[in-house]
Amino acid sequence: MPTIAAARKLMDDAVEAMRREFASVRTGKASPALLDTIKVDAYGSKMPLNQVATVSTPEPRLLVVQPWDKGLLQAVEKAIQASDLGLNPSNDGNLIRIPIPQLNEERRKELVRMLHKIAEEGRVSVRHARQEANKTIKQQQTDHEISDDEARHQMDEVQGFTDDYIKRLDELLAAKEEEVMEEPVAHASRGGRRTRRGPGVRTGVEVGQTRCGGA
Repeated sequence: MPTIAAARKLMDDAVEAMRREFASVRTGKASPALLDTIKVDAYGSKMPLNQVATVSTPEPRLLVVQPWDKGLLQAVEKAIQASDLGLNPSNDGNLIRIPIPQLNEERRKELVRMLHKIAEEGRVSVRHARQEANKTIKQQQTDHEISDDEARHQMDEVQGFTDDYIKRLDELLAAKEEEVMEEPVAHASRGGRRTRRGPGVRTGVEVGQTRCGGA
């Protein structure tokens, strides 16, 4: 069923787009994915950072960037500084160290609001895919290309996986929100660490409130 397959593809794209945007949101923990959106002036073009360097996390709040070509050190450093991530890279001539600042409560709340906005954009994309699929199915029904029973069956199928995709978006949001609310705290022994919530901030998503209704 081309209509069903096309709708699923659009919904897959919406989930992946949200996942990429979430990965670029800075939390209090170091993650190589944080730098995925950074483009570096290299070899006459703009290249993704992960195509010209290795990014590692030797410590919970430290990123280390090792360009494969040392001649790109300054270009990589400049690209990180020019990003809107608020990071302060340090270039020692061989590699670049990027400490990840701890987030305060106000910044955590601001990031949570941003995450909810991104998630809602994802839900809108999923619902739009559902609407387009239903529109095509109804037109096929009107043109007698499919029977009334088949049309109802296809629209029920579309609604079913629409709900599944909405649930996936909500689960991604809940996980990222929890990550934002966590802050690394040094453990008393052997340099370990534990996490605690930011003060006075609720987490979690009311999964199910966003369950999508029929077309």
